[in-house]
Amino acid sequence: MNTATPTQQTTSEKGEPILNTVERVTELCFGLFMALTFVGAVKAVTAGEDAGSKLFFAALGCNLAWGLADAVMYLVRSLADRGQRLTLALTVKREPDRAVAVRALRAALPTALEPLVDDDELELIRARLAAKPTLPPRAHFRRDDFLGALGVFLLVVISTFPVALPFILVRDHTVALVVSRVLTLAMLFTAGFALGRYTGAGAMKAGFAMTLLGIVLTMAIIALGG
Repeated sequence: MNTATPTQQTTSEKGEPILNTVERVTELCFGLFMALTFVGAVKAVTAGEDAGSKLFFAALGCNLAWGLADAVMYLVRSLADRGQRLTLALTVKREPDRAVAVRALRAALPTALEPLVDDDELELIRARLAAKPTLPPRAHFRRDDFLGALGVFLLVVISTFPVALPFILVRDHTVALVVSRVLTLAMLFTAGFALGRYTGAGAMKAGFAMTLLGIVLTMAIIALGG
């Protein structure tokens, strides 16, 4: 659960990016893995002079489909999360017993934060919620939800191009496959680097970890005949 209070989450979500760094990086990696696995799976069954363009459009079509599915699931998650927060806020606001309301707030805290927040602090949140004149009766989609879904779709689809372009630009399909996989690993390193820097886990460490994950996946694809 997000560490912000129900009051903050149900009344205003200003100042936050539509997609945070973790969401952007994970969606980009998702698109890269999809393209990588798809290219590895179909390369053996494509032949002829137009094999490169077939691979490019096949990988693009695959990521278009998955990008759409992931965007729809982003909308579902956004509405479900907002509904969960609103339900908590309404429960606390309507609960006449202060102790019960405070326990509901405590139960919603992340496990790591629960020992750090005392009942007096939760009582302040309960009081603010109780003092609010109205709260929305149900969760609704917002403009930013659709912008976020569009961002998810574009990240998944755009990640296809660096992986698939070598099959159009390089005539030798074996060389094109090697170039495609090297580009994928380089992009995975960059994504891991950004994620590690954002989370404080160590940029270089996270970059190499993400690259290693890509190598393991590539080896699995080859072992399976890709």
